[in-house]
Amino acid sequence: MTDARGNARPNADGTARHAPGTPCWVSLMARGLDATEQFYGALFGWEFRPGPRPLGPYVRAVLDGHAVAGIGVLPPDRRLPVAWTPYFASDDVDLTAEAVRSCGGTVGVGPLDADEAGRLALASDPSGAVFGIWQAADGAVEDFTGRPGTPAWNELTTFETTNVAKFYETVFGYDEEPVVSADLDYVTLRLDGRPVTGVHGVGNALPRDRGPHWTTYFTVADTDDAVDQVLHLGGQVLGGPRDTEHGRVATVADPEGARFALVRGPNCTRRGRED
Repeated sequence: MTDARGNARPNADGTARHAPGTPCWVSLMARGLDATEQFYGALFGWEFRPGPRPLGPYVRAVLDGHAVAGIGVLPPDRRLPVAWTPYFASDDVDLTAEAVRSCGGTVGVGPLDADEAGRLALASDPSGAVFGIWQAADGAVEDFTGRPGTPAWNELTTFETTNVAKFYETVFGYDEEPVVSADLDYVTLRLDGRPVTGVHGVGNALPRDRGPHWTTYFTVADTDDAVDQVLHLGGQVLGGPRDTEHGRVATVADPEGARFALVRGPNCTRRGRED
């Protein structure tokens, strides 16, 4: 695959051209749109605007005038999990989809046009973890991070890192930074020298009912307060809160069961791994 990576360049209007391979969007497929909007609106202060409809009803979550995430509706006749999915930037989603296939992954949806906004595909890596590929129509997407309510980090939990990390490195041009430890199988994937995502191998500890999966971390002002709010709004606490070297982290789920993480810390825009 031709390496067409380049540095992200901020623009005057607050958008940026993300280098191919950069996490650029997160999207949730839910069953009840109204209830889901109420939950995340109360938790993160999001407002909602109509979005492109390539796969059915879809809204953009907006914070301080900036789009930070998307929420769509699962077709009622499809038994798919309610889950957050990270999207990675591409200059040519069709070419990236071909690279996914040639490296042992699967393209389940698309590539297809998302109205006038861009072009997308939904894929899975060789272990089965689902991710998205996004090509913005004008080459630019919102660059709004580091604030409470914005995505901070995406992490893949899988059986082992060696082969899976190699898949993402080949498709997106990442460099690998493994953790040197006999007790931890963890790889940080870097793009142009900066960390962009992580891969955590947990072997047989991976829940059988979930399989390999991505987790999105969202920045919060106070993790404990955010956890209390999740419970008040009908969600669940799955782990934590606990202090880590990357901040105070908790793993939670919304009322429909979609899992995500909350993180507060000085490096929360870089990484929020729960050790």
